[in-house]
Amino acid sequence: MTTVMNCVVTVSDHRMTIRPHGDFLFKGMRTRTIISDTLMNVFRGKFAVVRQCISKSTGQEYAAKFLKKRRRGQDCRAEILHEIAVLELAKSCPRVINLHEVYENSSEIILILEYAAGGEIFNLCLPELAEMVSENDVIRLIKQILEGVYYLHQNNIVHLDLKPQNILLSSIYPLGDIKIVDFGMSRKIGNACELREIMGTPEYLAPEILNYDPITTATDMWNIGIIAYMLLTHTSPFVGEDNQETYLNISQVNVDYSEETFSSVSQLATDFIQCLLVKNPEKRPTAESCLSHSWLQQWDFGSLFHPEETSSSSQIQDHPVRSSEDKTSKSSCNGTCGDREDKENIPEDSSMVSKRFRFDDSLPNPHELVPDLLC
Repeated sequence: MTTVMNCVVTVSDHRMTIRPHGDFLFKGMRTRTIISDTLMNVFRGKFAVVRQCISKSTGQEYAAKFLKKRRRGQDCRAEILHEIAVLELAKSCPRVINLHEVYENSSEIILILEYAAGGEIFNLCLPELAEMVSENDVIRLIKQILEGVYYLHQNNIVHLDLKPQNILLSSIYPLGDIKIVDFGMSRKIGNACELREIMGTPEYLAPEILNYDPITTATDMWNIGIIAYMLLTHTSPFVGEDNQETYLNISQVNVDYSEETFSSVSQLATDFIQCLLVKNPEKRPTAESCLSHSWLQQWDFGSLFHPEETSSSSQIQDHPVRSSEDKTSKSSCNGTCGDREDKENIPEDSSMVSKRFRFDDSLPNPHELVPDLLC
């Protein structure tokens, strides 16, 4: 079992100082008339708030994620810096949300992120929207998710919280491209790193997490199977009346493949899901092999992203990150921020986290830098 240090990303020490003048107006109750005061929080969780904001210089919309540095009495700054470092590492991948700017004040770290106007693909999983998305649409979305996950896995990053709520769309009409968000639970893995943690959202947990077995890239592949299932059937495969029933369904891989549930789903799509929702992680296909699955080869959507052309030195895009209150975790990123041993092994030197950002506690609160920075 590894310490958290071995699973936290650090990037070379090339830094960009936080700008001395705020350049964003935050959409909310106190915004001026040039911005609609009906545009409120995009998301509010226990430890984070995501709000729309607009660049005063360009008029470009962004999403600002306000992350509390202390959660349940513990300092979680290092975990937030880890999330920033992962976004930096993935900067060249268009399937991951783009990180534009970072601010820090005495109580929060604020990530200025690409704004995904289409919202979560969870909305496409709702039964009332079943007629909105065709199987061809799902093929395109799953293909893009796999492209993003393949990029992460090539760089030894596992997301560990892939779910419809953490996959956003650039637009909804027409159906846009996906953006993977929320890397708060992500980990770096390697040949010398055996990672075991209990973390994630109950109905999306993989069997190996419940069993406290080693976590690998195959854990993310289980979640892709769940996402495909939900997009095609508009039901969640493992959710029970309570967490105990949900965990039992997962451990026994109780999945409904009945004709009634899969009446409008092709056999190739069913096969794709079945090859991912298997208990033994070693038997699950990789993201790379999934991209060659017959189901995904039926249509050529002219992918904008070619994972084989990227490298670990490349950078990726980022999207507004969500912080969910329904996450079950004993990891350092669940709001409790881990135990003393884990915290001691996470580098506290912020200069090690990102090649673009520097955090300086002596700088004023960004809200105080300029009167026009409204929240």
